Amino acid sequence: MERILMGEYDVIVVGAGHAGCEAALASARMGMKTLMFSINLEAVAMMPCNPSIGGTGKGHLVREIDALGGEMGKNIDKTFIQSKMLNTAKGPAVHSLRAQADKHKYHVEMKKTIEQTPNLDMKQGEVTDLIIEDGRVCGVITKTGTYFTAKAVILATGTFLRGKIFIGSSAYESGPNGLAASTELADNLKAHGMNLRRFKTGTPARCLGSSLDYSKMEPQYGDEKIVPFSFMNDEVGENQALCWLTYTNEETHKVIRANFHRSALFGGQIEGIGPRYCPSIEDKINRFADKERHQTFIEPEGLDTDEMYIQGLSSSLPEDVQEAFYKTIPGLENLRIVRPAYAIEYDCIDPQDLKLSLEYRTIENLFCAGQFNGSSGYEEAAAQGLMAGINAALKIQGKNPFILGRDEAYIGVLIDDLVTKGTNEPYRIMTSRAEYRLVLRQDNADQRLTEKSYQIGLATEERYQRFLAKKEAVAAELARLEEKTVTPAQANDFLEAKGTSAIAGRVSLAELLKRPQITYGDLAEIDDETRPELSAHEITQLEVQIKYEGYIQKQQAQIARHKKLENRHLDESLDYSQIEGLRIEAVQKLNQIKPNSVGQASRISGVSPADINVLLVYLEKKKRGQ
Repeated sequence: MERILMGEYDVIVVGAGHAGCEAALASARMGMKTLMFSINLEAVAMMPCNPSIGGTGKGHLVREIDALGGEMGKNIDKTFIQSKMLNTAKGPAVHSLRAQADKHKYHVEMKKTIEQTPNLDMKQGEVTDLIIEDGRVCGVITKTGTYFTAKAVILATGTFLRGKIFIGSSAYESGPNGLAASTELADNLKAHGMNLRRFKTGTPARCLGSSLDYSKMEPQYGDEKIVPFSFMNDEVGENQALCWLTYTNEETHKVIRANFHRSALFGGQIEGIGPRYCPSIEDKINRFADKERHQTFIEPEGLDTDEMYIQGLSSSLPEDVQEAFYKTIPGLENLRIVRPAYAIEYDCIDPQDLKLSLEYRTIENLFCAGQFNGSSGYEEAAAQGLMAGINAALKIQGKNPFILGRDEAYIGVLIDDLVTKGTNEPYRIMTSRAEYRLVLRQDNADQRLTEKSYQIGLATEERYQRFLAKKEAVAAELARLEEKTVTPAQANDFLEAKGTSAIAGRVSLAELLKRPQITYGDLAEIDDETRPELSAHEITQLEVQIKYEGYIQKQQAQIARHKKLENRHLDESLDYSQIEGLRIEAVQKLNQIKPNSVGQASRISGVSPADINVLLVYLEKKKRGQ
């Protein structure tokens, strides 16, 4: 077939899901002429699984994406229909925002943003091969025989790469939501020496809301005061929809157990590994046989559709069994399924084949992001897409890569876990994965990351000035509260009314705010000075800094100790087989991953503390020799 050159670009992004969108937007906003490919433009920012953004750990990622100048937070603020802050009974480190999206509107608004972004073209077409010359990617080839040149390519193929759908004994090639799979590209990536493996995920059925009996379910309300995802928004709209909670029961489990043999999961048809933290209902019942019931959330897919998402009940059972077990659940007795549940299997890479910049180790200027890297979830994908887009642009500009440490961002934890530790299942971020989560709160993501993003040319001047104004406002009010004191006569009646102990002498307002019974708003009763008008973001930041000051200082001391290993850099050309005393497994792992610091080396599975000591001795001898 004759190949026709159709365009020359700085960056080409293959895939238009949550990773592809953030990658393309970041690259274009940093001045790169960018092209984003999608097999179908209806797949731009598509939500083939749950119609929500955020959640435990994931909400932190969205805030970080926003602080860096990404789009996900702004887009969900435009399109949410219910918003709720999770884990508010616990400390601020694990508070996580979650919002139900109008999934069609989410797609429409993101597509509109991409269409209106300078330097960014979008094209419907299937990329079937990469152009690689002398170990460097130079462009892409499409199914129609056209080709496009590029200085860097980002692969963000999601679950489309050799995608295969499973419903009972039925199995067929397909991407998510009935869109076409990408098979030719998978074969050609293998031919280029990329190591591909199979992962699996799934989604529950969708039913008509009008067929459900909500009187048998528990309503789930959104927050009365809505907190925006984006730091650029002080206020957003109102909740417009309800979610509902119901439960499976022994009858549900009985139907499923009787049909284990008909599940694609247990029938041997699926070779891919599924996510441990988001199992199918048949897997839950098999693994947790002692549990009498499992939660089932009924969530609206949008305001202009009657489709409801049945969260917690993904399955690869045949349609007749799905119909039978769903109807045993209170409120679902007469449900009408419009889209059956299914499992989907797809190709992805071993993320240990990547550098921390998300550049593929053996193919220069090829970057990878999202589920193609072995992760799971819209938020994890978007975070990697953003970082891949940034680093592709920086590589073209001849600048050092932008790498976030584990002490700087959940994004740093996510990428370091994938690249350094690898994953044997679709990886999901959780707050428990972060060692320093008290300083990696969602409320201070802009304080941690906006200046860094501004310096690399992604965060806008408007965002940067807003960040500076917030930083100054919080610092000024913090200083005022520390200086302003009250007497027992001024404060004790107030303190008694709040259920906290009286004071014996003058005490600063900052000291009083440390008490769990008192909020910043409460202090207005005994504060006779003019108070500044702070935004909700600023008040949250102020309260957390004061109430958790001691804990934050302890964690920062831990980070300072940790930095000593992170600052001991390792040369990428170092041959670990030449270092005496390292165990064979450590040599193999270190030569495979090529860590950029002793800290990263210490987190590699198979590298022991004894190996790290050998490495430190080697570095010290080398330093003295020089």
